[in-house]
Amino acid sequence: MAEQPVPEIALLAQVLAAGSTEAPALRSSRRGSQPAAPARGPEDSKAPPLLSRRNSILSRRSSFGMGPGSRRPSWMLHRRVSFSGLPIFQPILKTRLENTYRIGPDKGCRFDVERVQRVLEGTLACALGATEYSAQGSAPLALSLTELLQSQAKEVVPPRYKLVCHVVLGQQGQQSLLVASRGLWDPETDTFASASFSNASLFAVATVYGVYFE
Repeated sequence: MAEQPVPEIALLAQVLAAGSTEAPALRSSRRGSQPAAPARGPEDSKAPPLLSRRNSILSRRSSFGMGPGSRRPSWMLHRRVSFSGLPIFQPILKTRLENTYRIGPDKGCRFDVERVQRVLEGTLACALGATEYSAQGSAPLALSLTELLQSQAKEVVPPRYKLVCHVVLGQQGQQSLLVASRGLWDPETDTFASASFSNASLFAVATVYGVYFE
């Protein structure tokens, strides 16, 4: 009796034979299944423009409201710009001054008592003149005189001097008055100037102290 092939082996042989014969057909059918590309004109043959970083920045700037002929905002004038298009602000550094190691004023830069006294006398005469004394207005008048005398004295006092101004204002009643002061300072560099004014209604005594600042 002839041996009959096993059904499983026969089925496997048929599958292998069918695969070897149908493989080229499948490949050809796949290639043929793709639709033909439409014909392109000269304009279609050009490659699409690529968006560069410069174009992206320009588009970002136009989105912030920059149109043709418009002025640039102040924040666009900065040199350093972040990736988001906003400027990178640098921190403000504090200025530090070095020590000069000077413990006294230079020659010719000292507090001139006679010059400051003339300034005080002229300022009191111009500010008060024929002013009448008032109990309610004496306090603001003394305060304004203090600020005025201090600003006038600064114009004739050398730099590196701290000024302290003191004004005594009262009613004129033929009374006697003595104004005294005491301070702790260096007599070689620190001094003061004083002036007084009086009319028929009031009197004023102004004193400006000049203290050298090392």
